[in-house]
Amino acid sequence: MTRRMDRRRLIAWTGLAAAGGPLLAAGPAGATAGGPLLASGPVDTDAAPGSIPADTRPGGAYDRYVAGLAAAGQFSGVILLAHHGRTVLSRAYGLADEQRGIRNHEGTAFTLSSAGKPFHAVAVLQLAQQGKLALSDPVGKHLTGLDPEVAARVTVHHLLSGLSGTSIAPEEVNRVFHSRDEVHEFYERRARRATLAGVPGTPSTAHAEAEVTLAALIVEAVSGLPYWDYVERNVFARCGMTGSGFFTRPQWLTDRHLAHPYMKVAGGRVVDALHHLDQGSPVDYVRGKNPGRVFVDAPGDGGFATAPDLVRFARGLSDGTLLDRAWADVFLSPKVPHGPASFGAYGTVADILGGQAAYQRAGGNPGVAANWSIYPHTGWAGVILVNRDAEGVSLQDLIGREMRAVTGVAPGGGTGG
Repeated sequence: MTRRMDRRRLIAWTGLAAAGGPLLAAGPAGATAGGPLLASGPVDTDAAPGSIPADTRPGGAYDRYVAGLAAAGQFSGVILLAHHGRTVLSRAYGLADEQRGIRNHEGTAFTLSSAGKPFHAVAVLQLAQQGKLALSDPVGKHLTGLDPEVAARVTVHHLLSGLSGTSIAPEEVNRVFHSRDEVHEFYERRARRATLAGVPGTPSTAHAEAEVTLAALIVEAVSGLPYWDYVERNVFARCGMTGSGFFTRPQWLTDRHLAHPYMKVAGGRVVDALHHLDQGSPVDYVRGKNPGRVFVDAPGDGGFATAPDLVRFARGLSDGTLLDRAWADVFLSPKVPHGPASFGAYGTVADILGGQAAYQRAGGNPGVAANWSIYPHTGWAGVILVNRDAEGVSLQDLIGREMRAVTGVAPGGGTGG
């Protein structure tokens, strides 16, 4: 599982738990602090007998696993499992904002990091469905000022499938941004400086930033809207994702429904990243990073969403809300083999587990971990949203437990039990 996620640049979640002991459970009004929570939202009681695996239910193996982590101070966030859009399991633990004593709950929106990247693929496919672009178009058909080889040889398909072969200089992780315009200008300038480091159409280990930003710039060029506005109108609003958006740092600091990221810093302390922009993570693969420094997420990346909203997004892919069925199939269809039963799609990873497909997209940053999964053959969707670095557990562990609960098969091939 780890190898496949690394290859698709899906970031692990690791770090140290905060000093001071375990976090209290947080949930809907009336829930008992520190105790088990009842599933919130409409529970799927009309499903056919046997269609709801025992491990997915309240009190089942997955529920008990996450509750144990929370009790040990190793989980702060929200998990949700839904069957055909109806909630089966919903849990919230920990604090969204320690300073104001705001607890995480099902309506809390978390920053998604790379788990928001598929939104730009959906946006591009909407425009392709409308005949406004073709996946075979070279990037230079829609954007100017690029390296000539990138403009001529890299196609829209290459951008969406992670096969562009583009490369850019390492990111300036210490920079603090102060406006949407500054963020857009910075990432657009970097993307336009991208060069070819590999052969377009072949797998590459290069970082995805350039291809993500270039895809977002194409959305802007073709639609005439800023990327953030296009996605909010044509993805979030269409699906009824009322708690989701591309929120700015001032909103992140003041909006009570946005979870703050609590990151481990040097010495083992865990701090609110938004109130410590001068500090960064000491962990190698995110060394020096602080998610609060970007005023708004880069074009093509990130965004905030609640767990129920991500279930609505999953439903929107299957019921024609976002894309016609044929174009939704293009979005999810495997493009790049990673292993015997694992493939890359447009911004997602597709695994075959127990004879059924499981599509997922993960993301991570200091103090941030997010994943949403779709199980189209059985109508399941799963969401994991985390806002605190914790010792002894990874996002891959959580994803693996969710997949085992839903499919009965662990990502590595073992059966549940």
